[in-house]
Amino acid sequence: MRWFIAVLAVLVLLLQYRIWIARDGAREVLQLREAVQAQQSENQRVQQRNRQLAAEVRDLKQGFGALEERARSELGLVTRNETYYQVVPPDHDHPAPAPPAASGNTTLRTAAR
Repeated sequence: MRWFIAVLAVLVLLLQYRIWIARDGAREVLQLREAVQAQQSENQRVQQRNRQLAAEVRDLKQGFGALEERARSELGLVTRNETYYQVVPPDHDHPAPAPPAASGNTTLRTAAR
């Protein structure tokens, strides 16, 4: 009977080792749970991005408003009867030129994109 209890005690110790200390025990379960949570949050972020892209595609297919807005913001396109002005900030490395002499004419400096 003592040998049976000894064998059972050894088996219990081996099972406990496997649960708490071994590589594929409780530690790995906790790491996998954390990995699952991280992947779920990443999936939610990507799903939100996909919804935004789908809405943008739908807008581009259905009307010219979104297409015109994108052309204006990304390509700098203008429509008829519009004048495009680009304000160029002064170069801080060089001093600003002296203002022109006071005459009735003033000029506006613009540069095309």
